[in-house]
Amino acid sequence: MDREKVRALLEAVARGTVAPEAALGRLRDLPVEDLRFARVDLHRSLRHGVPEAVFCTGKRPEQVVAIARRLAEAHDNVLCTRADTAVVAALLASGLDCRVHDLARLVVVKPRQDDGVGLIAVVSAGTSDMPVAEEAAVTAEAMGNRVERIYDCGVAGLHRLVPHLDRLNEANAIVAVAGMEGALPSVLGGLVDRPVIAVPTSVGYGASFGGIAALLAMLNSCAPGVSVVNIDNGYGAAAQANQINKLAAKIR
Repeated sequence: MDREKVRALLEAVARGTVAPEAALGRLRDLPVEDLRFARVDLHRSLRHGVPEAVFCTGKRPEQVVAIARRLAEAHDNVLCTRADTAVVAALLASGLDCRVHDLARLVVVKPRQDDGVGLIAVVSAGTSDMPVAEEAAVTAEAMGNRVERIYDCGVAGLHRLVPHLDRLNEANAIVAVAGMEGALPSVLGGLVDRPVIAVPTSVGYGASFGGIAALLAMLNSCAPGVSVVNIDNGYGAAAQANQINKLAAKIR
């Protein structure tokens, strides 16, 4: 149950087209439904503006389907992140309306296309960082934001970033995705007056330690306005960017 559906239900009660008892019946499952193996948060959208996402890693495909099915009864754009081939196959065979994003390793259940508000820029340092960048971009779009992708603009060739500076200065939030030495967020933080959400990736050779080198570099950034999420956490970066962008859109 999201904010719009609750508001529509309350307006229907006020008009007298829905009886209070019927409305109460439709609300009785809030806020949590117990599926035994998962307690599905049906109140998340009312609190945060977006429904609970399903992190697929470690879950059996049938568990993912059951959780996604229940969430889709109350919400649009249910996100199933880190979906492997078995999970994707199970979701496609379930009869649920699904949109698969292979590069992002993500499935959107009951997808609904919106124009999107504001602007979030998702910038990747290299082509190898694109899976994490796409997870962030697709997530932000599903949450109702307008997203622009700017890929392969790492510090090894800063000239590739310069043509996009005007667009970056229009964004309400920037998600910067980088592996190797993780310098891109610091560069962006020194060039624009927008909040930069840094995402370290596990891309790199041995001394990158699976993204730890990039994570530490980003945490030690000398550029102001840079925040950092966990390694490969495109979803978390998008969630933060969504909150910033929606707040900025309201103020403006």
